[in-house]
Amino acid sequence: MTHRVGEKSSRQGCSERKADAYIGLYVEVLSEARTKAEGFYAALCYSPRAMAHDQPVKALVIALTDHAAAAVYSINRLHPDSLCFVLPEGAKSLVETDIQPKIEHMPRRWDWVVIAETCEFVGCYQTLARTLPEMLRTWDVQPGELVVDVTEATPAMAGALTLVTMPLSSRIVSLVPAQEGQEGDRIDIAGQPFVWTQGNPWDEAASVSRREGCELFNRRLFAAAAKLFREVEARVSGGQKPLYRAFGDLADGYDLWERFHYRQAWEKLKTAVKAFEMASLWGGPPGLTSLLPAIKANAGFLEKLVLDPAPVKDMQAPDLLAHAGRRLHGLHDPEAAMVSLVRALEAFAQRQLFKQYTIKTWDVQLEQLPQALRETCRSCWLEDLDGKYKLPLQAQFRALAGLGDQMGQAFLREWPTMKPLLDAANHAVLGHGFEPVKAERVQQLYEVVVKLSGVSETSLPKFPTLNI
Repeated sequence: MTHRVGEKSSRQGCSERKADAYIGLYVEVLSEARTKAEGFYAALCYSPRAMAHDQPVKALVIALTDHAAAAVYSINRLHPDSLCFVLPEGAKSLVETDIQPKIEHMPRRWDWVVIAETCEFVGCYQTLARTLPEMLRTWDVQPGELVVDVTEATPAMAGALTLVTMPLSSRIVSLVPAQEGQEGDRIDIAGQPFVWTQGNPWDEAASVSRREGCELFNRRLFAAAAKLFREVEARVSGGQKPLYRAFGDLADGYDLWERFHYRQAWEKLKTAVKAFEMASLWGGPPGLTSLLPAIKANAGFLEKLVLDPAPVKDMQAPDLLAHAGRRLHGLHDPEAAMVSLVRALEAFAQRQLFKQYTIKTWDVQLEQLPQALRETCRSCWLEDLDGKYKLPLQAQFRALAGLGDQMGQAFLREWPTMKPLLDAANHAVLGHGFEPVKAERVQQLYEVVVKLSGVSETSLPKFPTLNI
């Protein structure tokens, strides 16, 4: 249920959200302010003098206990589209009598969450965790769109509010009594000076989430890492947004690469490199500068692959071999690794046939083949779908051998070793059978493919490890 102007309700929520552990400087400041006789709570009325106006915000959660002046000031300054009061039962009447008549622009939706014991942290947290996230979800509040005002909050309320709203908030604001000689955004309320303070917990807490995102990246969970980096980007303040946007682009780029969307991956990596270089000029997090060479090397590999105009791209086979290695050793997925590995083996044969003999294995001309294979090709390898002759994997290497090519001859020499390994691939679940393939079988075939292709493992693209 959403609540319009003049409506009010109590809310029962059904979802709890695990919050990050962050109770910031705001709680300490509020606790200190509450103990001073000259604090905010001696103010009797609200004065609009020296009113400032921020950009309107999507949602504002505001603590209310005894007095309404700070709440009115905050609402009129922030112009929230949606508004929620967090208050004790006795303060509900203040909303209609002392706040609503003084609001310059009424929010489209508003509601409240009633706290039974405002000085007891666990109770505050439980109440808020069970109601507030569901309310904000109903209001379609996205990460970074929430502002929290803790001026009137008790320390327990402030701590619980900060924890519960951490996934969505990007700013915590409060009015604190001005000290002698203190500079800042000063406001007078009933002739007493206060300072409007604001800060973003995520500017500090983001480093923890960044490390979590790096761990996901290093586990090759690129989509999950990109999602986390995008969420952090939405929550941090403006100066940090480009850095986390770059991390998101980086994870997106490697996710695209893993799915063989080479051009899009290349564009993402180039964008990330430029942003990281800019961040490095201004310091950036530790380890960022040392990360750049690996990303640039990967971007260079993709550039060669993408810009290669040949129908059989020179870098495709090494990339497939590297992909198989990542599936085997990074994700510990021998089934997927075996599929990629067999495809890599074929890609090396296709590359050699095309580069040396201009033979397209998917559109073979009979006269291009060794004499011994022509009749077999005519009788066995005609594709019904498009009427073209297509060489299967073993035939590709037999053709190379018949043409006197060293790779084909090496294949024949290695055949006794390869035969049981390819048989295991054929009987695998992702092959044509029902027997899960063993990782050691994949590793054995990987070593044979490296030997056959003559490729150096150091020349294969290697995804970076993020330790930032």
